[in-house]
Amino acid sequence: MPKPTAKKPRSRALDRRSDPRTTAKRLKRPSRSEAEAAVRTLIQWAGDDPDREGLLGTPSRIVRSYEEFCSGYGEDPVASLQRTFEETDGYDEMVVLRDIRFESHCEHHMVPIIGRAHIAYLPRQRVIGISKLARLLEVYSHRLQIQEKLTAQIAKTIDQVLQPKGVGVIIDASHQCMTTRGVHKPGMSMVTSHMLGTFRSDPRTRREFLAIISNPATTQLSNV
Repeated sequence: MPKPTAKKPRSRALDRRSDPRTTAKRLKRPSRSEAEAAVRTLIQWAGDDPDREGLLGTPSRIVRSYEEFCSGYGEDPVASLQRTFEETDGYDEMVVLRDIRFESHCEHHMVPIIGRAHIAYLPRQRVIGISKLARLLEVYSHRLQIQEKLTAQIAKTIDQVLQPKGVGVIIDASHQCMTTRGVHKPGMSMVTSHMLGTFRSDPRTRREFLAIISNPATTQLSNV
């Protein structure tokens, strides 16, 4: 059985300076009752009565919902990748986890971003459990986000911790700030990518990654 290793990532101090968890510690977090009062104010501002039967429990439900939506602020994305494996029998080909569904919230309008992510890396010496890649996406997506930043954060964290030969991340997502408000353009999606190392410098590696995520699976795995 492969032996897990946990190596200290480079530039960890830099990450702590930009980590939203560090910022949150400097800010005074409102109490739950204050948060619920803010929701009541918003209901009143919208023109309804927060004391009517159908809305009495809404402030509490909204606050509980946002605890889940924003749970990534309380988690360390670097720590989620610490358990790695070196016994790979010399495996040095691309590792790709594709079609990972995620939900996030736009930091401009606080409405959902829903899409799929494709994450790949080219190992140098260590590999990571595939669930950890999905977990990394969960940590970053459960924060208020813009898609460009989310894409870059995932790629840079994998590069920092695993120090592979290269990393590629592509996200395809629909933004409800465009589909349910504003320009009202349902059916659209936004695609972002962030390539590091050989995924940026070697066109063959980039083409292989794009081919893998573009080709439909030969076996239907929906029931697995």
